[in-house]
Amino acid sequence: MDVERIAPKPSSRSVSRPALLSQLVRTVRQQQLFQSGHHILVAVSGGPDSIALLSLLHRLANLWRLTLTVVHCNYGLRGAESDGDESFVSAFCQERHLPLVIHRPQLAKRRQNSSLQASARKARYDFMRQLVHEVGADRIAVGHTANDQAETILMWMLRGAGMAGLAGMPYVREERIIRPLLASTREEVLAYLTHEGLAYRQDSSNDKPLYHRNRIRRELLPIITQLAPAAVRVLQRQADLLREDEAYLETITTKLVRELVTQGPNGVQRLNRQAVIDLPVALQRRLVRAVLRTYEEEGNASSVRVVELVRRVLLKGRSGALLLLKQAIVSLDEWSVQFGPVRGNHKEEAGSERRTSMCMVLSVPSSVYWARTNQQIDVQRVDRRDAEQGGVVPSMERVFFDADRYSEPLVLRSWRAGDRFCPQGMRGKSKKLQDFFTDRKIARHRRESIPLLVAPEGILWVVGMRQDERFVVKYKTTSCLVVSVSNCTSEKE
Repeated sequence: MDVERIAPKPSSRSVSRPALLSQLVRTVRQQQLFQSGHHILVAVSGGPDSIALLSLLHRLANLWRLTLTVVHCNYGLRGAESDGDESFVSAFCQERHLPLVIHRPQLAKRRQNSSLQASARKARYDFMRQLVHEVGADRIAVGHTANDQAETILMWMLRGAGMAGLAGMPYVREERIIRPLLASTREEVLAYLTHEGLAYRQDSSNDKPLYHRNRIRRELLPIITQLAPAAVRVLQRQADLLREDEAYLETITTKLVRELVTQGPNGVQRLNRQAVIDLPVALQRRLVRAVLRTYEEEGNASSVRVVELVRRVLLKGRSGALLLLKQAIVSLDEWSVQFGPVRGNHKEEAGSERRTSMCMVLSVPSSVYWARTNQQIDVQRVDRRDAEQGGVVPSMERVFFDADRYSEPLVLRSWRAGDRFCPQGMRGKSKKLQDFFTDRKIARHRRESIPLLVAPEGILWVVGMRQDERFVVKYKTTSCLVVSVSNCTSEKE
């Protein structure tokens, strides 16, 4: 990766304040990002955005009495290019007498590059949060721009995100991480660097189409900008508006949680079903998501699909219905819906009482316990070539599916009247699951205990018995879902 050298500006340059600096100061004051006298950690990769951010903060340092500490993470993923980034940032800081902390996290290399990017991002933020306490810093400044905001909004829009996703990145996150350039476009950043004669690094991985964001940046956003030249500004302003709406609705949701959620022992929470049904749909979703969030270890929000699944059960489920999620157990009686933490091996569902419904949303990868048959079910996605080279072979207890032939969410549930599937070996012919059980001489009282792996397109697997022909691995399959089932030992009971 070469350093892109920007020609120095003429010696007769204007002494007026650069437009980008004025814009940054305006953003800092409007959003209350930091104050005079603060100590700021500045995340600097060496790219144009972070170099511009550091340069601008350095210009403000004396007037605002700022203490700056630069942080650079060298992941070593691009060999000499990564080391070149580190040397460039080090030289940039030495010229300006700025303290620099270099972090070299060890990341496990994965085939899924998006996962590798997520691991790198987590490692970077975790280190900076730790460093904040070690050096007594007040803020962590990162160089996201309005273009990054536009790309984020488009990415979340294509994933079907709700208002929170479409609101994009906030100016302030966790009361400490700030984005002073979020109101500035990448073109304005580059114009500033050119005017100031500042060099920066170009990350070659930004040109690779295998990253989803890169394709949005290089393919989708240019087309949108041709149709609407002010698209980046429009998306950035839309995010600002939606964040204000989101903040207001969150205050309403917090009030509803206080009024409608009854706290019980052992982490159990209860909602009056009718009170929830009487709410507008938007607030139903938010209330369900708020309750589910309390069962997430890191406080993450549940996906739209999981929230909708809970909401449908809450609205239409029969008394006694049970929904076993990754983060919580949801159960219904005639008047209320109860949320409880998932404990141990979910013994709550293993009792003799017959349930009218049992359903578990599966994440990939995951390992879950099906109490009714005392079985553990493991789910993971692998590259077909890796599976074959690793000697992983299908069997009655381990099956493969073509990962491109179904969509998510995957659900593990019990049999329902009317269920049909296309048993493998019947050349695509459909068959009632009831008839399949009859042919296999499965007693009626056992049928509801047998887990079914189900996608929106239909039943993938009658676990341990038969796959559906429509989803089996074909000659052209490249990505596989591998699902295995095993009996748990008595210790698990």
